[in-house]
Amino acid sequence: MGEFVRLEVDGAVGTIRLDRPPMNALNQQIEAELRDAAIEATERADIRAVIVYGGEKVFAAGADIKEMVDKTAAQMARKEERGLSGALSAVAAIPKPTVAALTGYALGGGFELALACDRRVAGENVKVGQPEILLGVIPGAGGTQRLARLIGPSKAKDIIYTGRFVRADEALALGMVDETVPADDVYAAARRWADQFTGGAARALAAAKAAIDGGLDVDLDSGLKLETHLFTGTFATEDQEIGMRSFIENGPGKAEFTGE
Repeated sequence: MGEFVRLEVDGAVGTIRLDRPPMNALNQQIEAELRDAAIEATERADIRAVIVYGGEKVFAAGADIKEMVDKTAAQMARKEERGLSGALSAVAAIPKPTVAALTGYALGGGFELALACDRRVAGENVKVGQPEILLGVIPGAGGTQRLARLIGPSKAKDIIYTGRFVRADEALALGMVDETVPADDVYAAARRWADQFTGGAARALAAAKAAIDGGLDVDLDSGLKLETHLFTGTFATEDQEIGMRSFIENGPGKAEFTGE
């Protein structure tokens, strides 16, 4: 368990909890601890879904600028090999349903962390955005890539070019977040979503995630081949046999999966 990031497990849901007051600024230590937590969540069979959460007041207000202000381009290039971009890639690679529970602010690297999750639940008072341009730089941990894939290049360019803070209602309309709830209900709403998968077909869920994410990076024909490969692979799982036999005998939605 890290100093600023911990992985808490309850009822097959793992919560990656950021805890670096007051704003959960993402420094080098939190980046390393976040990567470690993502790898642990990936490897643990008792975790079937993951919530990323910064606490009741703030998700993460961005990278720690004090660590970056005097860096050269060469130093930043070396840092990013195992820096925030690598940590967020580890979160994105978790082969389980993931949801970011956003409170307060999710800005810069903080919103890039949210983008690395499958779903984003935001409090009604949340502000999100990619304000790096106001510092004379651009998003460097997936913001230009994941945001454009999520909401389209034109809308992403507006958010990134202006660096403006986006309120929860607009973020929902744009597709930057998937659900808004009262500020006090953010974690509970994320937990309700995650709980759907604790008894699910874990290997099929992992295959579905791999097919969707992998298909976005290739042409349609290659994506269809990837889908076929992953689809046929599910027929080597115990859950496929359980699910299909249960459907024949009991109808849909009655299977008790083992995750194997």
